[in-house]
Amino acid sequence: MEFIDSRLLFSFSDHQTFEALSLEIFNYQVQNNEVYGRFVANLGIDIQSIHHHKDIPYLPIEFFKSQKIITGKSIAEAIFTSSGTSGMVQSQHLVTDVSIYVDSYRKAFQLFYGDIKEYALLALLPSYQEREGSSLIYMIDDLIGQSNQEKSGYFLYDHEALKNTMEDLQKSKIPTILIGVTYALLDFVEQHQINFPELIVMETGGMKGKRKEILRAELHEILCSGFGVNSIHSEYGMTELLSQAYSKGNGIFSCPPWMKVTVRDTNDPLSLIGHEQTGGINITDFANINSCSFIATQDLGKTYPNGSFEILGRFDNSDIRGCNLLVQS
Repeated sequence: MEFIDSRLLFSFSDHQTFEALSLEIFNYQVQNNEVYGRFVANLGIDIQSIHHHKDIPYLPIEFFKSQKIITGKSIAEAIFTSSGTSGMVQSQHLVTDVSIYVDSYRKAFQLFYGDIKEYALLALLPSYQEREGSSLIYMIDDLIGQSNQEKSGYFLYDHEALKNTMEDLQKSKIPTILIGVTYALLDFVEQHQINFPELIVMETGGMKGKRKEILRAELHEILCSGFGVNSIHSEYGMTELLSQAYSKGNGIFSCPPWMKVTVRDTNDPLSLIGHEQTGGINITDFANINSCSFIATQDLGKTYPNGSFEILGRFDNSDIRGCNLLVQS
């Protein structure tokens, strides 16, 4: 089977094309990805019986910690790694064509927010910036470079400089996005209070072990008060995916057309459940054309009829034990 033209991955918006591409990518990957092919074979699934997107089996995300998930024969141009505390096994995403990742996040940003050149992009991402291999930092580096605003940049722990920069941008009426890891945004508003209603505050990444986890509603209330905004945006992404979903408030996320979320039964991982029922989050991501586009995450959530979704928590490690047995030959 020939390689799928990557230009097709991001140039559609209709359900029929999504269905057709899903099946084409499934067949391509099951034949050209050794790990995914063994996984499907060991499930006893006849690939000729897969006629709809809903029938495609999803690879447990844990495999990125123990296996080289790669489709085709190309060599990795980049290796993205997950964050983790000392002693934890990191996930590795081998990316053989970084330009596909770049196309994915640039097109998604354009879809949800418009032209990056119109924005000042400020980043408060210490946990990501202080390590190697972060796919988020790769994306933010590029978007900062694409921005036409000289005040775009990283601030690490310099909260005073960040406050002054935001005040200057507000006075200049320059559209501004502040993207920050959750605990760092909380650290900032404990030291500084600003009133910048036009600011887009985008949280990503959680507490990273730096703070006690709190409910999303409480977190967003604190951040709204600290920044003087009406809502908090969120970015949903991970090392194992090359696409992102975005929320413009209330923790309800939307995907670009080439990414889709479905929910699996927690007791029967090969069965999908309906909208507004809580289960395990499965993600289809066409940008993962050279790794695996069908990923069963460790997140719990629910979907809604309009295609949006919500994240409600995570599986305990005990819920995913033994999944690597499914790739043993």
